[in-house]
Amino acid sequence: MLKIIGVRFKSVGKIYYFDPGRFDVKEGEKVIVETARGVECGEAVIVGREIDEEKFSNPIKQIIRVATPEDMKTIERNREKEKDAMKICEQKIRDHKLKMNLIDCECTFDNNKLLFYFTAENRVDFRELVKDLASVFRTRIELRQIGVRDEAKMLGGLGICGQPFCCSRFLGEFQPVSIKMAKEQGLSLNPTKISGTCGRLMCCLKYEQESYEDLLKHTPKVGAVVKTAEGKGVVQEVNLLTGKLRVKIDQSDNVVSVKKDEVEVIRDAVIRVDRNEMKALKKLEDK
Repeated sequence: MLKIIGVRFKSVGKIYYFDPGRFDVKEGEKVIVETARGVECGEAVIVGREIDEEKFSNPIKQIIRVATPEDMKTIERNREKEKDAMKICEQKIRDHKLKMNLIDCECTFDNNKLLFYFTAENRVDFRELVKDLASVFRTRIELRQIGVRDEAKMLGGLGICGQPFCCSRFLGEFQPVSIKMAKEQGLSLNPTKISGTCGRLMCCLKYEQESYEDLLKHTPKVGAVVKTAEGKGVVQEVNLLTGKLRVKIDQSDNVVSVKKDEVEVIRDAVIRVDRNEMKALKKLEDK
């Protein structure tokens, strides 16, 4: 068994595992570690855990040290450097007349690299910009294009529920969300109703999807042919949460309200997203 700690480098980011070595790391402490992009400072969010070493395909790196007061001063200096770098980069983008929107800047702990995150509608040729920035900062420069979901995660804000964005509050990684989920949950396929501030499908559609899928297994769908006490009819409307159906009786204009347990399913229907609807809303699924 290998003793490990989980380290997070952003407030709501992926957790990476390291060997604490001889250090007694406590939860919430800052630690200095070596990562793929250089020496970084992260927060220990998981401590005192043991795991089978064979479960890791790659060797677990040991932490370099627990962050010292001097390390914390270095982090503060880096934050100031990031603010200055943002201003300079924004000016350079204007000078080069590039169609890109700068979102954030990160400076690695060892000052070995500056990372700039940006959004753009199309691919951007930023080679000259990188050369220009490298001549100013005398360090490695990396420009990384991100999607609108990542932009919302970085910038934060309030959703239509009045709460801070899930992605910037607790979602470590984005889960796939589809138009079909909204359809199965009986939601209006109006983009303004099912999309978040980022302009993509709301992440919270994923939260209750398993429950809706289970309910759909036991509930006749819209278009299903059922037998009721009033006679055979077609389901016109379904409330999955209450289990109530509105059924139009054959050879009459009567529409009756019944519970799903009170009907016999003759032929169930299938929930499908219309091709034209899918084409119009496909962009909402993009990252």
